[in-house]
Amino acid sequence: MASEIRVNKIENRSGLGTVTFADTGVDLAGIVTATTFSGSGASLTNLPAANVTGTLPAISGANLTNLTAGNLTGALPAISGANLTGIAATDNVRTGILDVAGVSTFRNTMNVGAAVTISESGIEASGIGITVANINGTQIGGRRNIIINGAMNVAQRATSSTSGGGYNTIDRIDYRVYGADETPTQAQVDVASGTSPYTEGFRKSFKFTNGNQSSGAAVDDYLFIFYQVEGQDIVQSGWNYTDPNSFITMSFWVKSSVAQNFYGYLRSRETTEQSIAFDTGSLSANTWTKVVRTFPGNSNIVMANDNGQGLGIYFSQFFGTERTNSSKSTTAWAAYDNDARTPDQTSTWWTTDDATWEITGLQLEVGSQATPFEHRSYGEELELCKRYFFKWNRSGSNRYTYAGGYTSHATSAFIDVTFNPEMRAAPTVGSFSDANVTGASWPTLNPECAIYIGSATQSGAAAIIQSAVDFSAEL
Repeated sequence: MASEIRVNKIENRSGLGTVTFADTGVDLAGIVTATTFSGSGASLTNLPAANVTGTLPAISGANLTNLTAGNLTGALPAISGANLTGIAATDNVRTGILDVAGVSTFRNTMNVGAAVTISESGIEASGIGITVANINGTQIGGRRNIIINGAMNVAQRATSSTSGGGYNTIDRIDYRVYGADETPTQAQVDVASGTSPYTEGFRKSFKFTNGNQSSGAAVDDYLFIFYQVEGQDIVQSGWNYTDPNSFITMSFWVKSSVAQNFYGYLRSRETTEQSIAFDTGSLSANTWTKVVRTFPGNSNIVMANDNGQGLGIYFSQFFGTERTNSSKSTTAWAAYDNDARTPDQTSTWWTTDDATWEITGLQLEVGSQATPFEHRSYGEELELCKRYFFKWNRSGSNRYTYAGGYTSHATSAFIDVTFNPEMRAAPTVGSFSDANVTGASWPTLNPECAIYIGSATQSGAAAIIQSAVDFSAEL
């Protein structure tokens, strides 16, 4: 039979320690010494930090509070800071390197020292300013835009035309049309005030006004404009066109009266021609849209360092299915295929009577980013255009004129036109007719000058040449 000792209190002889047995447990007074302790410590309180020794177990610190900065020592582990709070706007990262992976957004202005301010409106620098080696992989200064007359300001031939193809209005813009029931009208027109191109300094654009294509869209119908760049202008541009890690960027403003996506393509014009298609994206009707497209180099591109055709830029208003292919890529170069110039195209614009299509601000530059359009003066653009087209005008009553480039004699007519600037190549001569001159002949035609020799039908001061002659050295 088990034995029991029942007491209410045990007290040592000196009275320093007692053990009191209550109905709710055991109360110990004095120092308790034990070899081991087991059971819950949930109700343990007032443990001085100096008396807590040894290694703490791996436990959650979720309920730890009132940890002061002075009591945190040693190295912190690599943990997430997602829930850090209470970091004041005036707190600074004063030493070391701030390494941010991915995209970092600073919601307000950021100051770098006392000299540089970075804000959403740009970068302001005082002192020595900003020093960089290059922008977008090309030079900071000098001409960036490879395109001549990209703002569509120069139109030496005419400001409107319904001729079927060729250079007819805006300089450097050629076009082709086939299968049209009514030839579209091309024109140089004003950019309306209040539009985005206008506020960026553009005042002119190239515009197509579609005719009445009553027979619909045939598989062999087409309408497109294009621009040709000399080979040497690409070779010497700084674009490493055979390297897929080197880029060239095209930007332009475009507007259509019909909401749809339009296509175009770049085409290298030397042997083993290559092409890459691009699109405008879905345009909203009657709304100017800025389009930016970047193209890599390709090891198959061949480009001669000469004044011949180097790179063609084509903008299509419509191609029938004879010249498109649904699998044509808009991201990769491939061997040029006349029957697969772009992906299949929507015919809505082509079949809409009097639909309009406009373009301005065409820029082609080296690098992977588009920069603001490089506006040049009208005089600069005109001189650049004269390399490809020169319009000689002569009318009046003076027998001798050196400014006009000709002299006339009693029985003969003589014209000596010096091209300044020199033309790209020996030009072809447009129509020349004058009631006082017969037997037109141009024995000398070269990039520097043209000489005409003919017969004057009248003598003396009446033998006057009154005509206009076009000289063209377009690509």
